[in-house]
Amino acid sequence: MQENRLEELEQILHHQFRQPELLERAVTHRSAVPEDTPNKVGADNEQLEYLGDAVLGFLVSEHLVSTFGDWTEGQLSKSRARLVNAASLYEAARRLGLGHYLRLGKGEEKTGGREKPALLADAFEAVVAAIYLDAGLPAAGEFVKRALLDTAIESEGTGLVLSDHKSALQEFLQARSLPPARYAVVREAGPDHRKTFWMKVDVPGFVNATGTGSTKKEAEQSAAAQALELLRAAVKQPTWDNS
Repeated sequence: MQENRLEELEQILHHQFRQPELLERAVTHRSAVPEDTPNKVGADNEQLEYLGDAVLGFLVSEHLVSTFGDWTEGQLSKSRARLVNAASLYEAARRLGLGHYLRLGKGEEKTGGREKPALLADAFEAVVAAIYLDAGLPAAGEFVKRALLDTAIESEGTGLVLSDHKSALQEFLQARSLPPARYAVVREAGPDHRKTFWMKVDVPGFVNATGTGSTKKEAEQSAAAQALELLRAAVKQPTWDNS
């Protein structure tokens, strides 16, 4: 029965394991391993989870650098953190139906372990590590792209970019000892379910810009992007002076 379930999971993961014991270990929670098991360490997915965290961080970083070549280090770091946090990994595991294939002890089974976000996020990392150990980085990268990145970036891609414009502007200003940006709503229009906001950002004595969005946060990010573009252009001018 367990073998059939693993074969079914392989089809979902689009990866046929040369070492199927790796996949079995990846979906084995520590609660499913009896206390008196010889060599209990390594029988569950905790070590794979540890390795998977590192592999996942590298693969996501590589993908972000190749996809968003004009992003700053700060933008890349914050976006990576957003993509590999527990909530994001839980959603990816849930889309795969990973909970259905977990090996759990009776206690975890009774308390809804198959739906617990932490268990599912950990199992996703363990699966990444299992694929990496079984077939190397290219195979793990294909899985991560398909199971996590394609969906996350398609649904949040613009959000990932926008989410860091404010941070990028703040970093730009701090690096040049300029005053902090100030944000204010200029206008809002439309019905409650479809509002448009206009947000102004002002860097006193240097620049002000306005952005729009369907939420205040989105409008702030749009305004920050405009201000950052103006400031970067000003830096290139010979008259720029922030002394």
